[in-house]
Amino acid sequence: MYCKLPKLKHFASIMKPDSTEIQKRYDRLAPFFDLIEAPMEGFFFRPWRKKLWSRAEGHHILEVGVGTGKNFDYYPKDARVTAIDFSPQMLKQAENNKARKNINVDLALMDVQSLCYADNSFDTVIGSFVFCSVPMPVKGLKELHRVCKPGGKIILLEHVISAKPAVAKIMESLNPVVLKLFGANINRDTVKNVKFGGFSSVRLDERSGDILKLIIAKK
Repeated sequence: MYCKLPKLKHFASIMKPDSTEIQKRYDRLAPFFDLIEAPMEGFFFRPWRKKLWSRAEGHHILEVGVGTGKNFDYYPKDARVTAIDFSPQMLKQAENNKARKNINVDLALMDVQSLCYADNSFDTVIGSFVFCSVPMPVKGLKELHRVCKPGGKIILLEHVISAKPAVAKIMESLNPVVLKLFGANINRDTVKNVKFGGFSSVRLDERSGDILKLIIAKK
């Protein structure tokens, strides 16, 4: 099922240049990431994370973009979870949180654009706020499709560009600054990108808003 994982010192050399630059930004932010996001996390994101994980099915689940481990509290108790991230420093924070919370999860350093798993390995693949920072999002989504079992689900919680022209224009103008500072794009049309990923169906949770989308795709 698994291929040999790259050693940490060789990891950057196998990543795309854009990925390496974004990885460095997340490495820089990792020690302060939870503090920076604490207000939004406490008042807004936590209920959505719970909704996201309530849709997970099957025995073996892959979480892409685990970050510092913000989803650890929502992992299904009876499932085996594998979680990856492309930032060594974010993964280090996740390792610390795993130990502190005594979470049963296999953590791995990996780029979602080139997953080191065999075809049809996972019952469900989950990600939260990941594809805003993937340089080639459709390539990454096709990788999710590849490693998901037939009939399995990909479930994503993502912020996307607004459908309102005035708001979208503002987001487009701010995107270069946000990308430079945080390595994330705020102008992605991730729902459209998912539809290019080869899934048999793509739908949105009925509670999704204009910018925050809970996306459910089936292989």
